[in-house]
Amino acid sequence: MSTTYEVPAQTRSAHELRLIANDLRHDIITMLEKSQSGHPGGSLSSAEIISVLYFSGLMRYDADKPENPFIDHFVLSKGHAAPVIYAAFHQLGWISDDDLLTLRQLGSKLQGHPDNHCCPGLEVCTGSLGQGLSIGAGIALGLKQDAEKAGEAPHSVFVEVGDGEMQEGSNWEALMFAAHQGLDNLICVLDNNNLQIDGHVTDVNSLGDVAAKFASFGWDVQTVDGHDVEQICDAVAKAIAHTGSPSAIICHTVKGKGVSFMEDQQGWHGNAPSPEQAAQAIEELDAARAEIEKEA
Repeated sequence: MSTTYEVPAQTRSAHELRLIANDLRHDIITMLEKSQSGHPGGSLSSAEIISVLYFSGLMRYDADKPENPFIDHFVLSKGHAAPVIYAAFHQLGWISDDDLLTLRQLGSKLQGHPDNHCCPGLEVCTGSLGQGLSIGAGIALGLKQDAEKAGEAPHSVFVEVGDGEMQEGSNWEALMFAAHQGLDNLICVLDNNNLQIDGHVTDVNSLGDVAAKFASFGWDVQTVDGHDVEQICDAVAKAIAHTGSPSAIICHTVKGKGVSFMEDQQGWHGNAPSPEQAAQAIEELDAARAEIEKEA
């Protein structure tokens, strides 16, 4: 059976990717205000990352059949940021407007952490931090071995991790394993927003020079502004083309990005906005969208 497919038709320009990131933030606020539960901070900080992965055409998948196995793969290791993935799926039409308002409800497709038994497009159940990179490395190894047998290039595996999550020792075992196996189809995207539930990462348990640490484990490393879609696109393209070792993209971001009273605020790690706060957030996002539209 052939494993070839076309790059998805939803390829977008940088300007469109910025607008999509804004749309994702709108949906995140809408979901969380309705559910009165969830994690806004790390979802908002990932909007440009997810916009690039799902809408630039770089990460290849079947937009009409999300369960198609012959695709690139994505693992959201920081599973509490599930709202940003659900927002992307909403933009893709994989979940409906009504689904969007059921976040964290019993029986909903949109569980508080990703559940691949409930929602189309999810590949892995995540939420217990520190596991996604190991899972991604296993997927990448299997894909690489299958591709070698078939004489084809392997599909890519993208894993988004959080910087607080990188305090888990299992991630460093996965880094060592992936480099030893030469998993050049594995791309780790680090949402480096320097904030976790207990405070700033640099205060709680600093990662130090995390880029240098990835490199010391034998990974190819790039560092970008995680809110600049052009920088992210360029880094992802280079990581896909890189051979010989796994790749890491360190994305410097702001937790709660796009909503002034949430930005870099520890209290918005896992608290939902009130209706009044949600209205203010949407107003700010609408103003930001108007500024992006002027760029066209």
